Amino acid sequence: MTFDIGARFLERSRHYLHVEYPAKIRLALLTVPADRLWWRPNERANSVGNLVLHLSGNVRQWIVSGVGGAPDVRFRDGEFAARDGADHATLLATLQQACDNVDMVLARLTTNSLSESRLIQGRETTVFAAIYHVVEHFSGHTGQIIHIAKWLTPGAVQFYDDTDGLARPTFLEDGRQDVD
Repeated sequence: MTFDIGARFLERSRHYLHVEYPAKIRLALLTVPADRLWWRPNERANSVGNLVLHLSGNVRQWIVSGVGGAPDVRFRDGEFAARDGADHATLLATLQQACDNVDMVLARLTTNSLSESRLIQGRETTVFAAIYHVVEHFSGHTGQIIHIAKWLTPGAVQFYDDTDGLARPTFLEDGRQDVD
């Protein structure tokens, strides 16, 4: 039995970007009151709405376009400039569509694809580095969304059952989302 680290990397990246992080964002976002989706604690901070738009734009630009070759149609400044807009359902649908598109691109890649060069946001990088960047970036903003939701709705966001000291995911079932 051989262990293909590249295949494992792609598998795990797909899990984070298509299953785990979107599930956590969905659960956290749904606890945020509608009048707080676009709320900012100060002018230099981002709202939950801004963060969802930003994640959607980022994964489309870096993976769907940069790695997958689709046209790059991102308006990054607009992701941060928005002060109001989409509701819960629209934000979640936008994020899910972006994550679905990312998963389709990642599903087509092979271990050999990881060493291929790409030019993304004016930076020379490899497919491996682009995916690694996106997973890390997505994780950071997922944490911000969760933090805001927990701050706005204390006790409403919980992802694990800690019975017997074991953190069992409550948002996953057999590797799939369990959030509907």
